Amino acid sequence: MNGKPIRVLHVIGIMNRGGAETMIMNLYRKIDRTKIQFDFVENSFEKADFDDEILKLGGKIYRCPHYNGKNHFQYKNWWKKFFENNTQYKIVHGHIGSTASIYLKIAKKYGLFTIAHSHSAGSDHSFMHLLYCLLSYNTRNIADYFFACSKVAGIDRYGKKIVNSNRFMVLNNAIDSNLFSFNKELRSKVRNELNLKNKMVIGHIGRFTKEKNHIFLLNIFKNIYNQNKDAVLLLVGDGPLREKIEKLASDYGVKDNVIFTGVREDVNRLIQAMDVFVFPSVYEGLGIVLIEAQTSGLPCVISDKVPSESVMVKELVSSCKLTDSLDDWKYKIMSSLNIKRESRNNDIIKHGYDIAYTVKTLENFYLNQY
Repeated sequence: MNGKPIRVLHVIGIMNRGGAETMIMNLYRKIDRTKIQFDFVENSFEKADFDDEILKLGGKIYRCPHYNGKNHFQYKNWWKKFFENNTQYKIVHGHIGSTASIYLKIAKKYGLFTIAHSHSAGSDHSFMHLLYCLLSYNTRNIADYFFACSKVAGIDRYGKKIVNSNRFMVLNNAIDSNLFSFNKELRSKVRNELNLKNKMVIGHIGRFTKEKNHIFLLNIFKNIYNQNKDAVLLLVGDGPLREKIEKLASDYGVKDNVIFTGVREDVNRLIQAMDVFVFPSVYEGLGIVLIEAQTSGLPCVISDKVPSESVMVKELVSSCKLTDSLDDWKYKIMSSLNIKRESRNNDIIKHGYDIAYTVKTLENFYLNQY
């Protein structure tokens, strides 16, 4: 190592504020950068939310073309030239699954230790997901090691044989639990900022995509709003379906009681303002925002498609089936409001989801490959 930090190459779609990207940055901020430095290949030429911070922390950013099938040979050639010209890397950590079987295979030919990392589980059985499965399937025959955010996410991507082998590990989507400690003063301040005084705030954090199930969430909220005009739905995030959800909120007559914050850097503050967190996902790899909510002592109502591994504080979390009625969801949400709010940091630490534990695990893993 010659006194210099080892440089680990992370391959990602684009470093915007998604669940996987946030987890990577949580690790990057806390890892001992005198020993380990992160560099990134983003499969996009657009500037991303975290790019400036990456550069500030000493990381490098490379940009390769987004894979679309038609540019298969161009994509392969890009990676061949990259590894020919960048011989400083010994580890490549692949977070983008659709093309992992391409870039990890090329990385192995250049002698790199290859890691595949699964951040999600389940599917909507769409053509695009089936194509993803087809493209990524061979990764299980290529990568040297396999990470996943949960056992379910590992089985979904790599199969049971890999998950039960000694080449697999669940790497917890850890958080800085101190950031999410419940704070009465901060809660009051944020609620005043958002004009939420004396309101019942139903919160949700997630990209506006099909799997997050915003349409169903809006229907749940409409059912609650019909009986409680002080109810407010606080939606944090952005994505391709946001405009559709905004229009639907207007059509339902609840637009004035739905707050669209967009992408925010202060999610830890916004969680303080919520009274209940609702997470009706169609599928999840883990659901790191659910862990953040529990840390803050926030009552949560989730779908049965969210992995049980993400439930750290059982008394805070209620589960409903996606086939349950809107009244069933409403009942669970209203009942959860009786739970006393207090920080649950110790529960999160006990389950190994505080960043201090996970970053040490990853640090040791990387160093052991040298």
